[in-house]
Amino acid sequence: MRHGNKLPPGQRRVEGFPRFGTHLSRPAPPVPLDPLIEVRGAVTKEFDLPLASLSSLPRKEITADFHCVAGWSATGLRWEGVSFATFYRAVLEPALPTGTSITHLTFRGLDGWKATAAIEDLLAEDVLIAQNLNGRPLDSDHGAPVRLVSPSQYGYINVKHLAGIELLTAAPANTEGPLLRSHPRGRVWAEERHGLLPGRVVRPFYRALIRPIRFLSARGARDRQPERPRSSN
Repeated sequence: MRHGNKLPPGQRRVEGFPRFGTHLSRPAPPVPLDPLIEVRGAVTKEFDLPLASLSSLPRKEITADFHCVAGWSATGLRWEGVSFATFYRAVLEPALPTGTSITHLTFRGLDGWKATAAIEDLLAEDVLIAQNLNGRPLDSDHGAPVRLVSPSQYGYINVKHLAGIELLTAAPANTEGPLLRSHPRGRVWAEERHGLLPGRVVRPFYRALIRPIRFLSARGARDRQPERPRSSN
């Protein structure tokens, strides 16, 4: 959801869309020759979904801002892909045993990052499995070949290089330490930055991390990477 030109509490607009992530100076993971999404959890039978099958679903385009929990926002990004609600109802829901009630889904990226989101947040109309950004296929810096895009949640929910989805019937236990414990929903307009402390309290600490993390992240950016053959691992 966009609120005109207004930014969520504690956010500052940045130019462009910087590479930012836990992999820091490491390059992005190679894209497999035949990429797929592993579907696991509370399904009748686990399966692997080729990304090529997304082409059979309706396309959707949105213009939305991206909000990092550290406090910066990239604005006016144009994403294109498949509505997650459409994907859920066409692909995931039919794979559930009769009467199963899903409360959360965990997403896993090729870079090892995982995030869990509540089903009510994921079925919002602006949540996508995105394949394109600003009219071009996603590059390695921003989540190739596909990523989750949930504009109303902080970036840590928006898993890049999406490779796995686990369907859950209850919220998983939080195993993070108290210092950097992420909020289980991470809604930007409620400033849910931290799982234990009010968002306004942790703003200065998170903001202090922007410059060093952005510097390290840029070291692994695609324009600094040598050409690498793609592999199927």
